[in-house]
Amino acid sequence: MSEDGGSAGVPGAWTRVADQDAIPVGTLRGFEIEDERIVVANVDGVLYALEDQCSHADFPLSEGELEGTEVECMFHGAKFDVCTGSATQLPAIRPVRSFDVESRDDGVFVRIG
Repeated sequence: MSEDGGSAGVPGAWTRVADQDAIPVGTLRGFEIEDERIVVANVDGVLYALEDQCSHADFPLSEGELEGTEVECMFHGAKFDVCTGSATQLPAIRPVRSFDVESRDDGVFVRIG
């Protein structure tokens, strides 16, 4: 669910998930928009959004570590490129979905669908 209710549930709609300062540089933060778990990463001031589920196992990437442009799953060490969702280290071999994300004057928005 979005923080302000937004347009969640409308395919392709932008949903506000957080204030701009809620995701500092070098950090990850997980959100739920309807039934989608999303992790937003801040890499040097640029935001990226991925499915918050390791493709190797059903564990949240938001509990992992952000190292440069990669997020490492804390449970098995799989890594993913936050810019593309590509798997970059075993045991993951499948990518995770990526989503459009924007930082606006009134917050951080993610588009699902």
